[in-house]
Amino acid sequence: MKHLALLLVACGGVACGGGRPAPAPDPVPQGVVVETTRELAVGPGNIAMTVARGVRTAPPTDASRMILSLHQFYEPQHPVVEVHGTTMTPFPDPATYAASGAPPLNSVLGIRADERGVIWMLDNAMRGGKLRQLVGWNADANKLEAAIDLTAVTPDNAFLNDLAVDRTHGAIYIADPAGGKNAALIVVDLATGGARRVLEGHASVIPNERDLVIDGTPVEIKQPDGTLFRPHVGINPIALDARDEWLYFGPMHGDKLHRIRTADLRDPTVMLAARVEAYADRPITDGISIDSAGNIYLGDLANNAIGVIGSDRRYRELARGPELSWVDAFSFGPDGNYHVVANQLHRSAFLHAGVDATQPPFRILRFKPLAPGRVGR
Repeated sequence: MKHLALLLVACGGVACGGGRPAPAPDPVPQGVVVETTRELAVGPGNIAMTVARGVRTAPPTDASRMILSLHQFYEPQHPVVEVHGTTMTPFPDPATYAASGAPPLNSVLGIRADERGVIWMLDNAMRGGKLRQLVGWNADANKLEAAIDLTAVTPDNAFLNDLAVDRTHGAIYIADPAGGKNAALIVVDLATGGARRVLEGHASVIPNERDLVIDGTPVEIKQPDGTLFRPHVGINPIALDARDEWLYFGPMHGDKLHRIRTADLRDPTVMLAARVEAYADRPITDGISIDSAGNIYLGDLANNAIGVIGSDRRYRELARGPELSWVDAFSFGPDGNYHVVANQLHRSAFLHAGVDATQPPFRILRFKPLAPGRVGR
């Protein structure tokens, strides 16, 4: 294992990543130790931790399974894999998946595990696929749980990015940043397979014009004509609290985290725009997760850092270091740790002006949170 003794370093109110200043982190008594557990040759996307088959009813142990989506920007051979020590295998098993009758998986980024051992995979079909879908695979029973077609609720420029699984109320909430101005949430009813697109174009889901600058280099996309532009991404961070009462979310390029009651989201008669609450200031971020005490963990992309928004709604930096290069996702594991993906996405050719500047290995890391979490969250 490799350890990173990461000390707290505040932004001090200076612009972190260009544009508007990021919130200055408040000091905390000590940093956290972040540990590298895996070094990968291919860039991961998101991570789902679940309990190993056969021990679901046993007391919490470190007997866990690690499922990764592999990021489409790195053009992986398989969209989803399971990590076994130093090796990876396709997930689900290709022959078993094909026999289930589910449509093939094309390009998966968002992935989550629920408490029933189901791995929920969000297929955005952005590598030449035709079907945007949500697929649930029961990792315990090795069988298909659900395959839900999302075509009817996604525009042509949809980018199904991340999701939050609410088994308490039989719903899944999906972040679609789309083209920015038409960003939206999608609410899926697991009992019926029905889906609704909500809050499209609302201020809580669309990006601001703040550029993301990391290590002095702006994130830029090279267009077919050779010109460069700086993307501004809508709703991306999304997570549920421990009781599935509140959904927290916001645009990736934004400085506010918002929340809304899940009861309101599930009620098609509610005027949702009036129910959204501004919750806290925060930096530009990708993935987030929430522990049992209401602490919200996030990756501070511009500063190669992990931070937390406490129950006091104030942002604090927990750890910083070069190994925390684009913290994309968190998942709480049976071992009591948060497992974290750092995938150098800003160095990928897609986001680095057409030039691959990645410096493998890519990393899976872990750290002990301030309070316990729910496995898979």
